[in-house]
Order: sequence, then structure tokens, then C-alpha cells
Amino acid sequence: MSNFRIMGIVNVTPDSFSDGGRFADAARAIEHGLQLVEEGAHILDIGGESTRPGADDVPADEEIARVVPVIEGLVSQTDASVSIDTRKPAVARAARAAGAHIWNDVSALTYAEDSLETAADLAIPIVLMHAQGDPKTMQQNPVYGDVVAEVRDWLGGRIEACGAAGIAKDRLLVDPGIGFGKTVQHNIALLAGLEHLAALGCPVLLGASRKRFISTLDRDMPADKRLGGSLAAVLAGATRGASIFRVHDVAATRQALAIFSAIERP
Repeated sequence: MSNFRIMGIVNVTPDSFSDGGRFADAARAIEHGLQLVEEGAHILDIGGESTRPGADDVPADEEIARVVPVIEGLVSQTDASVSIDTRKPAVARAARAAGAHIWNDVSALTYAEDSLETAADLAIPIVLMHAQGDPKTMQQNPVYGDVVAEVRDWLGGRIEACGAAGIAKDRLLVDPGIGFGKTVQHNIALLAGLEHLAALGCPVLLGASRKRFISTLDRDMPADKRLGGSLAAVLAGATRGASIFRVHDVAATRQALAIFSAIERP
């Protein structure tokens, strides 16, 4: 699976949709992150604000207080890359100062006026994710004409905006934003059409792990019972140009990608 990278999720929040509250304590979050590295994670994505549908904003100082001790603890104990999952430039700056290597922004640097400037200053890789609306309202009535074309074109526009701000394209990754202002049908269309995003010329990050569309298509199961659907999404993405997978279940994803890679290897 040398062409693929696994991003393990570490939510330092009380209210994330799958594991909210489990790792809100810094010591437990660090322990969990180190366990994910042991299981095969190449990147650890640290988030201090839930972006589940309906979530409220978290003040930047509170978000910083949640994530900085975790980032400092992890970078001192592992060589894995650490990503900060935030929309806020102030949080990104604090995370970078604490040792974070990547900025994963669900708003694709649109949340604040100084987002692009901050990304240029930090000079680290940036994940640009598509979302229709914000977490509070995004699932109320998402509407598209052609969801794949609209997401592709919007992300293409964000790549251009980054270039104009002095952010080199080779620092950018794109994410279709599965579940962020999308219906089940929109999510499936995006998964089926990921090669159109790959054509933008940036690595594609896919985050479909444990999301609600899985239980909508199968049985209505809680988030931690959606492993099969999560792995199916990973493998579908792997065939269509995705190269980084943001997941909760690192060991199972590593194994699935290892077997997939062995079968598909020329």
C-alpha cells in the first residue's frame, strides 16, 4: 500500500459524531493517537471543534486549549505527521507553533478573511475540503445540479485562490467533503466520480469513515458499527484516485489497503 496514506482521527471534543468525549482529555487523546500510529496511521488529524451536522462554533481560545497539549505530546513521541483540523487561522497558527505539520480546513480557507494569508505564512500542506454551508446548517437542504462538476469546479477555484495568495499547488490536497452539505445520493455520486477531482492535479483525501450515509444505505446502525461501509468507501476511493484516507478504524483500513494493493499491483 505504498501509494496510500492513512490519516487517523483524534477528536479532542465532547460532541463529535462518532467518538465525542472519549478522548477529550489530553492524555487519553495522546494515548489514542500513539495507538493509531501503532496500527498503521501515517498522519494524525487532531480536531478541537466538532463539525458534525448541527454542531455549534467553538471559540478559538477554547479550541487552542484542547488541541495544543495533544499536538505537543504527539510530536514529542512519534515521527508520524500531525494535522490540525480547524477552520480558524488562530488555531492553525497555534497548532503550527506546537509542531503540527498539516492544516486540514473543512472551509477550504474561506472561514476567515485572513485564512489564505495565514496558510501562505505557515508554509505547510493544506487540505481544501468542499462544504455547502456550515456545520450548523449544512444538512438542512443541500441542493446541486451536478454535484461532481460543482464540487470539482469549486475546489478548482480554491486552488486558484491559493495560487493568487502565494500558496504553491504542490502544497495542496483536495477533499470532496463527504457528508458536508450532501444527501446520500450526492455522497454516492462523489464517491463514484472521484477521478474528476483527481484530475485537478492535487492529491485527493477521502473522509467517509463511519458517516451516516452508510447506515442509510444499509441498516440504521450507530457510528461504531459502520466499519464495513467505511472500508467499502475506502476501496472505492482507492480505485478512483484517492490516496489519503481519513478514518477512525486504522488497523482494518491498513489491512484492506494492503490486500487491495497486492491484488492490483501490476
